[in-house]
Amino acid sequence: MCERHGNYKANVEAFISQSRRGFLKGTSAAGVAAVLPMGIAALLDPTAAWAADTTLKATHGTGMCNLGLFLAKKRGLTKADGVELDFVVTPSNADIATLFGAGAVDISMIPYSNFLTLYDAGAPVRIVAGGGVQGCMIIAKEGIKSAADMRGKTLGTFQADTLEVLPYDWLKKAGLTFKDVKVRYFNTSPELMQAFIAGGVDVICHIEPYASQAAMSRKGATVLSDGTDVYGKGYSDCVLAVRTPLIEKNPAAIKAVIKALMVAQSQAETDPEAALKDTVGSYYKTTLEAARVAESRQPVMVDQRNQTQFILDRGQSMKELGYIKKLPDAKAIDWSMLEQVIAENKSLYASLKLKSA
Repeated sequence: MCERHGNYKANVEAFISQSRRGFLKGTSAAGVAAVLPMGIAALLDPTAAWAADTTLKATHGTGMCNLGLFLAKKRGLTKADGVELDFVVTPSNADIATLFGAGAVDISMIPYSNFLTLYDAGAPVRIVAGGGVQGCMIIAKEGIKSAADMRGKTLGTFQADTLEVLPYDWLKKAGLTFKDVKVRYFNTSPELMQAFIAGGVDVICHIEPYASQAAMSRKGATVLSDGTDVYGKGYSDCVLAVRTPLIEKNPAAIKAVIKALMVAQSQAETDPEAALKDTVGSYYKTTLEAARVAESRQPVMVDQRNQTQFILDRGQSMKELGYIKKLPDAKAIDWSMLEQVIAENKSLYASLKLKSA
């Protein structure tokens, strides 16, 4: 963990080519190895993604918003369309954006905020579908009941994450700023959760299922915000982003992933208990009890077309926080492949409980 301001922005910008046409022009595994732990660098081979049977390398986060992607991998939901998902595990949350921006992976289930930093920096990336909605929660220790009570207290979160944007916007709505609190950044979801449970920080902004477990595990803890009081119901958290070379060379593979996510959403909505049993323990390091609560608070929603303006509007907060230089434009989001999948799978789409239309 580190104090504000950390090195996130500098680390991301270190990957940008001067031409701004992409990250690490001529990137090689050796180039990535220079900035990543050897164990991770050894897994990377960007050229492998263009194998004849189409294996896509993907990063993922740890929140419940990744449930659709986890089920797609666990249950092999992309295989029917000739696509294999190959997860690249990262040592910290920040490394997800680094690998994706560097071109070491093809797709990423990523917080919209991390995506905006990459897009602003010139990375060839686009949002093509949704992941999960809601689920970001501000949780405080005993005695803290309002934004005003947070003055001088320590807030734990992740850099350039939706979990930093929410408390920033929430405090701003209450007439406060990050100058009124002490912000500390963490590397992983379990680390942030345990810091709060152990009393290392006063307040955290965390994602499900770790938010629910943190609130359950610390006596007197209070949920100050679940994001809906600031953003309304159904606000976006994670999105499926892809690199534009993949859009140009193999859009069918992207459509296969989007379709698999829709199937996973339908399965999770129909049998949530089975979905949790397939992912708790292997993907979610939390209790089944906390996961059950979490799934209802942060459901999968692949069709997030109604969140387009919300995502773009968060660029203002990201700019004020110093992570981006200019506000994102509409070109950052490409729903065309999602719309094709919807048109080609009408009964599947009709079965989904959460969707834009």
